[in-house]
Amino acid sequence: MTRDEFDQYCASLVGVSHVIQWGNASVWKVGGKIFAICSNWGEDAPEKDGIKISFKCSELSYQILTEQAGIIPAPYLARAKWVQLETAGAMSDEDIKAYISEAHRIIALKLSKKLQREIGFVDA
Repeated sequence: MTRDEFDQYCASLVGVSHVIQWGNASVWKVGGKIFAICSNWGEDAPEKDGIKISFKCSELSYQILTEQAGIIPAPYLARAKWVQLETAGAMSDEDIKAYISEAHRIIALKLSKKLQREIGFVDA
C-alpha cells in the first residue's frame, strides 16, 4: 500500500479529518482522536518500502500482530495497543484496510454518543 492509497482509504471512512504533522506524517483522526498514521522513513527508500503504517488495534489483535514478522509495537503508542508495519510485505493491502477500519471503529466508539451522531458514525 502506498501513502496515497493509505490516505484515499482513510478518507473514505465516516467522520474523519486529516492533518500532516510530526515531520510530514499523514495523521488520520475521527472525532479529533487519532486512529491511523502513515510516516515516510528514509529519503532513498522506494515509497512502498519507505513508509511505516501505524494503527490502533484491540488487545487481542495487538498480541497476535506483534508476534508476526515485520510488525512491531508502535513507538510511543504501544501502551495504547498500537502497532507499526515495518515492511511493505508485513500485511496485505486488504488486511491493512480491514485493520484501519477496525481502528476507526475502536476510536469512534470511545467518543461521546453526541459526537458520534454529529460526525455521522451512528444514526440520530
